[in-house]
Amino acid sequence: MSAVPATLPAERGAPPALGMWIFMASELLFFGGLLAAYGYARLHAGPGFASASRHTHVLLGTLNTGVLLTSSALIASAVACVHHDGHRRWTARLLWATAALGGVFLAVKGLEYGMEWQEGLFPGAGFTLHEPGAQLFFMLYFTMTGLHAVHMLCGIAAVLLFARACAARRGWATPERVEAVALYWHFVDLVWIFLYPLLYLVERHA
Repeated sequence: MSAVPATLPAERGAPPALGMWIFMASELLFFGGLLAAYGYARLHAGPGFASASRHTHVLLGTLNTGVLLTSSALIASAVACVHHDGHRRWTARLLWATAALGGVFLAVKGLEYGMEWQEGLFPGAGFTLHEPGAQLFFMLYFTMTGLHAVHMLCGIAAVLLFARACAARRGWATPERVEAVALYWHFVDLVWIFLYPLLYLVERHA
């Protein structure tokens, strides 16, 4: 009779990427609900949405889109380096740079929020636009971009944690776990890629 292996494949646990895919599936349902609400509201208040979109700061939105696309390229490079012994020392540096660009994104978004506050674009008693549907647009705008910013903040914290661990060569910072963090980062970037045209370019593709 052959010996039973000390560790069966089923006992090794699920790959980190699998858990991240499951988490992202739940997040996709969450953001999908918001996007469905946006689509329904836009069908019933198209002119108001187009008018409100003109008051968004498209240059800052475009800048942030470029920042996130660059950060995705950096973290993809970090994943490639962590799998290559000769380039593994670059992993931590690329992760630091990714987190830094995430910080730039949040700083630009914070600046944008400040400008919108000064312009009276926060929904409420002091809202300055009077077109039907404009206030609903900005309610959805702040809800979706605010939730995205929270997810971005969580992503930055995770990337910083792994950057420090990779720099110190911690054993738990395995390539598979770095891949899982990168997968989350790409998901957050992908959400923004959907939000950018829906919120900033409504009038241009109405």
